[in-house]
Amino acid sequence: MSPTILIADDDKTICTVLAHAVKKRGWEPMVAHNGETLLDWVRQGLGDVVITDVRMPVAEPFKSGLDLLPLMRNLRADMPVIVISAQNTLSTAVRANEVGAYEFMPKPFDLNVLLDHVEKSLEKMGKAEPPVRDIQGEKDAEHFIGTSPAMQDIYRTLARLVNNDLTVTIIGESGTGKELVARALHQLGKRKKAPFVAINMAAIPRELVESELFGYEKGAFTGAQARKSGKFEQAEGGTLFLDEIGDMPMDAQTKLLRVLQQGEYITIGGTRLIKTNVRIVCATHRDLIQLVKAGQFREDLYYRLNVVPLRIPPLRERREDIGPLAQYFLRKASEKGLAAKSLDAEAIAAMQAHAWPGNVRELENMMYRLSALYSESIISKESFLTESNAGKKDDSQAAQCSTLEKNVQAHLRQYFAAHTGDELPPPGLYDRILPLVEKPLIEMTLQTTGGNQVKAAYVLGINRNTLRKKIAELGINVDGVSGVG
Repeated sequence: MSPTILIADDDKTICTVLAHAVKKRGWEPMVAHNGETLLDWVRQGLGDVVITDVRMPVAEPFKSGLDLLPLMRNLRADMPVIVISAQNTLSTAVRANEVGAYEFMPKPFDLNVLLDHVEKSLEKMGKAEPPVRDIQGEKDAEHFIGTSPAMQDIYRTLARLVNNDLTVTIIGESGTGKELVARALHQLGKRKKAPFVAINMAAIPRELVESELFGYEKGAFTGAQARKSGKFEQAEGGTLFLDEIGDMPMDAQTKLLRVLQQGEYITIGGTRLIKTNVRIVCATHRDLIQLVKAGQFREDLYYRLNVVPLRIPPLRERREDIGPLAQYFLRKASEKGLAAKSLDAEAIAAMQAHAWPGNVRELENMMYRLSALYSESIISKESFLTESNAGKKDDSQAAQCSTLEKNVQAHLRQYFAAHTGDELPPPGLYDRILPLVEKPLIEMTLQTTGGNQVKAAYVLGINRNTLRKKIAELGINVDGVSGVG
């Protein structure tokens, strides 16, 4: 006997198309236009697979087609349910997954892909499904904006990841929203009541990464006047987000690998093994495979972290989302006291044609800029082009005016920004920062003088004994420099 596919949607056109396609695959369709009919069929034991819309008429106390899924699963635990919806949000995808949907398909959907899911579900009939559990409101993910195919893929993947502890590596260009995705994994998952702790590897001096991650004991080093907890301890029971993991130094990579393998660590200056229970989510804009090949990233750590790779598309690959994103940021600007603004069609078209190298972050900054600088209530194409061209000039001038002092300031600004609230960097910062400048300064001077230490000392304005002492203290390898004096 041919399998029977139950189709429920208040849109009769969609029902007709689906019924015709189901017949062409050799299956028998049964069509309903409301939730009550669908539920009656399931109670009677009819059908092998359900295709149901989210928004269709349902009786109290139900509010949508999704509310019927737990009841259908109680009646027929082995029946796969495929959810289709025009509500193309992360919240809908996650909720569909939470209430036991076999698959979630956003409208408009690819008919052949939908039918392939039906076929696969028929093959898996009788296999146990994950337990159903309630999900709280949809506010956790309301900041996700986008209905493009690229974002739909992200929503479906996130929906499958929120209820497990698999390690995820988020890959994407700067400004694409990698931390936003990491927070969604945490806020929509089973660890949401525990801390979410983020650390940016690119903003932490190499010498401080270990103490930031694992903490230190009182007296562990000069200036350690009290015990300090590390990020692993702060994130206990929750999620630890390691941003820009590609910038983690090799020695810290080795210690992180040990934690991932053994689930325990030792603080600096400590002797006791500390068990850890955190979910690791990391992110990078760099190609980790290339870093592995270059010997800058441990291969074994790469495979430990890259259990589930999740690529976040740049804004240029989801141009249909630019308009809704821009309007969303204008609303945020208005909520913060700026005048309410909107965009005309030509402005949106110009934005969709823009390259957006800074991705969503650049778009957000642009909307705040337009809100603050222009009095017009409807932002025009001309205003946008004026500001986007001004931004290019600003970037060019900034690059020309960049100095060592400004680069150091930018690096330190990032470092201090990584310590939020009342948290201060560990003591002894002065003595840790100076070697970061001294070492490359002495190395480059030695290279310039062909390794001649007498000349290098003269150029640096220090005596030769001081130079020799610095070479030893900083661990500078002079063997590779020709003509060392």
